[in-house]
Amino acid sequence: MSDQVGEIGGDDVALLAEASQGFQRLESEIGRVIIGQEDTVRSLLAAIFCEGHVLLVGVPGLAKTLLVKTLSQVLGWDFRRIQFTPDMMPADIIGMELLQEDAGGGRQMRFVPGPIFANIILADEINRTPPKTQSALLEAMQELQVTSLGNRHGLDRPFVVVATQNPIEQEGTYPLPEAQLDRFMFSLWMDYPGVEEEERIVMETTAPRPIELEPVFSKEQMMRFQALVRRIPVSRHVVGYAVALARATRPDSPASSELATRYVQWGAGPRAGQHMVLAGKALAVLDGEPTVTAKHIRQAAPHVLRHRVLTNYQAAGEGLSTADIVTRIIEEISEPQYAQ
Repeated sequence: MSDQVGEIGGDDVALLAEASQGFQRLESEIGRVIIGQEDTVRSLLAAIFCEGHVLLVGVPGLAKTLLVKTLSQVLGWDFRRIQFTPDMMPADIIGMELLQEDAGGGRQMRFVPGPIFANIILADEINRTPPKTQSALLEAMQELQVTSLGNRHGLDRPFVVVATQNPIEQEGTYPLPEAQLDRFMFSLWMDYPGVEEEERIVMETTAPRPIELEPVFSKEQMMRFQALVRRIPVSRHVVGYAVALARATRPDSPASSELATRYVQWGAGPRAGQHMVLAGKALAVLDGEPTVTAKHIRQAAPHVLRHRVLTNYQAAGEGLSTADIVTRIIEEISEPQYAQ
């Protein structure tokens, strides 16, 4: 059995360089509008390069909405923002069948598409709407289609959902069910900017600042890059590292970390390993590297695992967050044999 999974041909070497240079241009263009948040921007672009969905978490005022809108502009993708509210219904997202009269006087049902029919969807404050409406995204995120009155309607690719959540003001919110959380490749936490960055934000946003953004490359180019990500080779050694990280979070697994046994109620499933390896491939492409290393897996692991690990009451009692436990597990599993 081969130790390598995936294959990169001669033509892919030039495409890899093009993708890496394109990432740098994307990063530069976004930086004209978004000040700081470099790690978040890099991780968000890595998810885009493998068509993965992202959960963006941060307090109000950190430019979550502006970041996604700016991203859609530099990608040149069709963009829709859906503001989730407690009274929103599934049909408000996916669309609905309406009875319409044609020119001959006959009547027929016609599907009117909802805002989900775009390339990049900003699901703003997704935890403000009930589970029934949240679940309207599940089929679209997983199957690239929606179903209305038994009729299936396909979504155009590329298709990415970026959902935002506010970690404070939890009264009247509806936490996302684990099944839907698992559909998100990354959970990215946006932190407050540093002092110099915050001063620059205040200076530049309180003065005339017209910025015209242009798409860096076409949708077709991005889809070629996304196909390239799938072809990036990864060794079984590195795959084993990703699987080891996922299994270490499960309290009932023979490979469980002592931390998981003590503080975790439910660990990450197999999709975590899949997403770590796929994200590792995307990060390798962004860096212009022809294969995935343990370094790429370590970079992706916190974002992949954070929303897939459910802590128990003991963790809450000792003031340990999921992020704390995931970070310590990654440090524990990062042994020398994986550091190639």
